[in-house]
Amino acid sequence: MSQSRLGELLVREKLISLQQLRKAQDEQKRSGQNLGYTLAKLGYISDGEITNFLSSQYRLPAINLDEYEIDAEVVKLVSREVCEKHRIIPVSRSGQSLIVAMSDPTNLNAMDDIKFLTNFSVEPVVASEPAIQAAIERYYNAGPSYEEVMADFQLDDEDIDFKADEEEINALELERASADAPVVRLVNVLLLNAIRKGASDIHLEPYEKRLRVRYRIDGVLHEEMTPPLKLKSALVSRLKIMSQLDIAERRLPQDGRIKLKLGKGREMDFRVSVLPTMWGEKVVLRLLDKSNLQLDMTKLGFDNAPLDDFKWAINQPWGMVLVTGPTGSGKTTTLYSGLSDLNKPGVNISTAEDPVEYNLHGINQVQMHEEIGLNFAMSLRSFLRQDPDIIMVGEIRDFETAEIAVKAALTGHLVLSTLHTNDAPATISRLLNMGVEPFLITASVNLVLAQRLARKVCADCKRPAEFDRPALLDMGFTEEQAATAQVMKGAGCQTCSGTGYKGRVALYEVMRFTDDLKEMVLQGASAAELKVAAIKRGMSSLRMSGIRKVIDGVTTPEEIMRVTMAD
Repeated sequence: MSQSRLGELLVREKLISLQQLRKAQDEQKRSGQNLGYTLAKLGYISDGEITNFLSSQYRLPAINLDEYEIDAEVVKLVSREVCEKHRIIPVSRSGQSLIVAMSDPTNLNAMDDIKFLTNFSVEPVVASEPAIQAAIERYYNAGPSYEEVMADFQLDDEDIDFKADEEEINALELERASADAPVVRLVNVLLLNAIRKGASDIHLEPYEKRLRVRYRIDGVLHEEMTPPLKLKSALVSRLKIMSQLDIAERRLPQDGRIKLKLGKGREMDFRVSVLPTMWGEKVVLRLLDKSNLQLDMTKLGFDNAPLDDFKWAINQPWGMVLVTGPTGSGKTTTLYSGLSDLNKPGVNISTAEDPVEYNLHGINQVQMHEEIGLNFAMSLRSFLRQDPDIIMVGEIRDFETAEIAVKAALTGHLVLSTLHTNDAPATISRLLNMGVEPFLITASVNLVLAQRLARKVCADCKRPAEFDRPALLDMGFTEEQAATAQVMKGAGCQTCSGTGYKGRVALYEVMRFTDDLKEMVLQGASAAELKVAAIKRGMSSLRMSGIRKVIDGVTTPEEIMRVTMAD
């Protein structure tokens, strides 16, 4: 079934609206993903609803590939190339019949190809295209396990006995060692496992007597593997070669990038940071998956009132919108979602970023290069000569950048940026400490938003749980909330690797900079006084936002206490 035909039928059956179809088609042109995936990503229809719809259209049974385990011997019957060409995947074998999941069971060419290649008759079942593509990635990218790779090292043990003293290892030896097939396979396993498990970061850490690999999954680090210590130089060198860094330089920090192609139309970027430590070089890789970038701000975790305030602020003709939070709290995603909403043909948007994490079509993105003097302040000055409407500055780090950003906001431009503070009111104090005059802050700032990311309870093993009522009250619940709230917890299952958590949701503290708050700033009020006044005027603190997520069954009290401070 063609993409346009699928869209027409979904609208005709009133599963989506025409407006939703148009928006999905626009997003599809930008991302290059198929229509079904885009509709599901935007939240207009679930993957299961698409599958059931196709099943009823073709009058064939549907299959949920996420819940079905395909035997490795069945996968081997059809090559990855054939699966991607026809958007199919074999799921099981029964006698001389091969059951094949297809997004378009009317594709006779696909059935003929499979029959010719396997000598089996084909029985089609229906699955959505995104589910088939995800299954192809899962089964055909599986590769060797960590144990299988390490078995290779045992066989070749004598050939890869690297010297303990790194100073004695020359660049040629490092290059040879890093090109060893087992080393290459181990690095591939390390990267692919991180993608499969949904990790956001990989940490390769050398210590005196061990080498440790940890993955950050849903904001928490988990130990993944402990390769032999003697492999540390070869592994680091392999990652350096992949990210085009200098393998001979082991005394200075280095930054690079790796790009992996993961099947049809999907790419994964790794931002690589190498840091010399006492026992060798530590490598941290940040995973940047554009296909997982959530640009629909209604899906980020905003409650209705804060979302309305944020939309109001970014749709003002000028002024500043500041987003604050620690590294990895989702600030970039929030800003990108705002820019995506503002990105229209009649608007000129320029961004200064360090680094540019995702490429956004229609937006002029500039990568910072401090070593040649291209910093946020210089970029901002250049932007003002480029006829801008909207400017995004990756981070306000110093007085010079803050001063130019404020002046830009006061001269008819909308400026979006980030700072590192603990909550929204503290952002005003940070600007004051940088040297920005109070009257300039009150004249330029429209809104300040603080955010954190909390882990969500796993949907597959979510269960009601008992929680001590006094503890809920101490946490900040009201008497009524503590009496009626049904706290949920994850029991631990295969989906969440036994943690009880899967995915993350953002908590927001949105402070609209009203006239009375501006007056308090001019009178020298502290951050604590600003916070009390803002809450009286309707602002929800990060803890209050988290409590609402607990009441809604999205996360747990322990998780909220982990990521927020009591008010």
